[in-house]
Amino acid sequence: MELWSAFIIGLFGSLHCIGMCGPIVLALPYNNFSGKSQYLLGRLFYNSGRIASYMSIGFVLGLLGNGITMFVLQRSLSIILGVIILTWVMLSFFLKNKLTGLNVFNSYSAIIKTYFGKFMGKGTKASLLILGILNGCLPCGLVYIAFAGAISTANPVKSALFMAAFGLGTLPLMFLASISTHLISLDLRRKFNKLIPVFTLMLSLILILRGMNLGIPYISPKMENSKSHVLKTDCCSE
Repeated sequence: MELWSAFIIGLFGSLHCIGMCGPIVLALPYNNFSGKSQYLLGRLFYNSGRIASYMSIGFVLGLLGNGITMFVLQRSLSIILGVIILTWVMLSFFLKNKLTGLNVFNSYSAIIKTYFGKFMGKGTKASLLILGILNGCLPCGLVYIAFAGAISTANPVKSALFMAAFGLGTLPLMFLASISTHLISLDLRRKFNKLIPVFTLMLSLILILRGMNLGIPYISPKMENSKSHVLKTDCCSE
């Protein structure tokens, strides 16, 4: 259920990504390939780099989530992250400009963009792969929401899979955009952008319900109290 939520958020969120990353996609080299098949393969390399970047960060976040559960129960972590996402959605209109205007975000983006300049002109498949990886590291509120869902898994493999599902959701439209940004009209992007908060809200509710441990299959399955399980094991061994 969570993987499907990640995929759907990525699918509809990719219209937002096109608006944000459109200039990068337009600047990708296209005349260094000897045929349509090589050209399309290069675009796949670029998008594969993005997804690989998401998965790598997801793996690290899974380790972080696993470490947090040593102090906070996983279901509590799930509820906390669900509330954070819910709050983000409700206050997004107020926080958006403030967050994107912070110096730390601007400085970080500037560093990433300098590397973009180094690889943009090469036009090789390897450089396109690196450009995709760099693109996956750019600050993005939608990706941060996906990261919160990934942390809640408290497992590096599951977290990486969560981000893979999100990345695969962005793939269809981002691949089309890398071929031609004119395939998707601005009006259509605006309409789908209105749905992003809806699916983000769905993810936050799923996380909260999962943390409530209601025993509902797929939506709120029973989670083992790993923290108390360790304590019990230690007590029995004394």
